[in-house]
Amino acid sequence: MATEKQQQIASALVERAGRTYADEAGITLKDTPAPLFQLLVLSLLLSTRISADIAVAAARELFSAGYRTPEKMATAEWQSLVDALGRGHYVRYDESTATRLGEAGRKVLDDHHGDLRALADTADGDVGRAAALLQEFTGIGPVGADVFLREVQSVWEWVAPYFDKRALAVTADLGLPDDSADLARLADGRPAVLAAALVRASLDDDVRRDLG
Repeated sequence: MATEKQQQIASALVERAGRTYADEAGITLKDTPAPLFQLLVLSLLLSTRISADIAVAAARELFSAGYRTPEKMATAEWQSLVDALGRGHYVRYDESTATRLGEAGRKVLDDHHGDLRALADTADGDVGRAAALLQEFTGIGPVGADVFLREVQSVWEWVAPYFDKRALAVTADLGLPDDSADLARLADGRPAVLAAALVRASLDDDVRRDLG
């Protein structure tokens, strides 16, 4: 059972760092095809060994260039994707990632009828199955699947509460429980926001220091 002190810590953490990566990337997350695909793109970009800030910037550049749907991504010129990634300073993996983005668009069209809600239907309420299906996209491994599920829980309620290893890694340092159900009770109905705040705390010493 969470304590009053833990509730205060969780509230302060959300106030300090409670912004989802989807929101930062300009994605208005809804249970509709385009934003779900955009979250997949962001998850793929966050899967490489590159800073979250650069991955988010690259996502914003791709979306600004019009690559917001699987159709647009699948038919994009490879060099145009490389150029958009470059504008976001996503330069170490720009060429391989451009290829993977095009493949992701085609896979959503071919395997999921252009709509990732079909993936949710296939998973049929099994979060582990959803993670496995996400990892069928080239470039998305366990980390990318965690990103997608951590953020999509705000619109796919059957995924919640989802606190992945990255989010749970910092709970002990902050004096918070390491159990997803207990964390959900501290999340004020927004587990995706608390999960994002925990991830940001795990990556930023200043956030942890401010809460200390």
